[in-house]
Amino acid sequence: MAKILFIVSGATYWVLKDGTRHATGYWAEEFASPYKIVTDAGHDVVVATPDGVTPNVDMMSLRPAMAGGAQGALDLEAIIRSAEVMRRPLKLSDVRLEDYDAVYVPGGHGPMADLAFDADVGRLLTAQLASGNPLFIVCHGPAAMLATRIHGVSPFMVEDRNLVTGQNPASAAVLAKRLLEVLKAKSPQVRSTSGKPAQGNGPSPHRPH
Repeated sequence: MAKILFIVSGATYWVLKDGTRHATGYWAEEFASPYKIVTDAGHDVVVATPDGVTPNVDMMSLRPAMAGGAQGALDLEAIIRSAEVMRRPLKLSDVRLEDYDAVYVPGGHGPMADLAFDADVGRLLTAQLASGNPLFIVCHGPAAMLATRIHGVSPFMVEDRNLVTGQNPASAAVLAKRLLEVLKAKSPQVRSTSGKPAQGNGPSPHRPH
């Protein structure tokens, strides 16, 4: 099975143009849906954040109006609560890309406050693009690409070589299913539990944040 790195914002607020602070974080659906889909398929997820801080969910994303109803909000909250990896994230500075088969970046406004300016994010995403391995980013997550200083990478992309981006929170599940397809196609190369390559057989209407 594959090992997937989730690069998640550690921001709790972002500063607006007038200098006021606005509470923020990662968008619940954009973490929870892909996390459940890939872990239910048997893959491992590791979370990394700037300085290893515990990610903060944007509480707006858990409002029933933003989560497809009251039950949808409860389901997202349950997935997040069950995700132990969110309580023990790695420091981005400690991440070794060679340990992972794919990278995923969820959105929310959080990435605009920290990932967009983080040198380790720039290093990791630049290397991931160069490696040819899957890089999946959703909604506001492409703000993290600003840290790479690579010109010509647009947040409106759908799929370009190994980079795949999604438009909005509802795109997160679509991206996760596409990631499973990519991993399946690469299955002979997906690393085993020993860390060595395994052998054998291997958009919907935008909901504003």
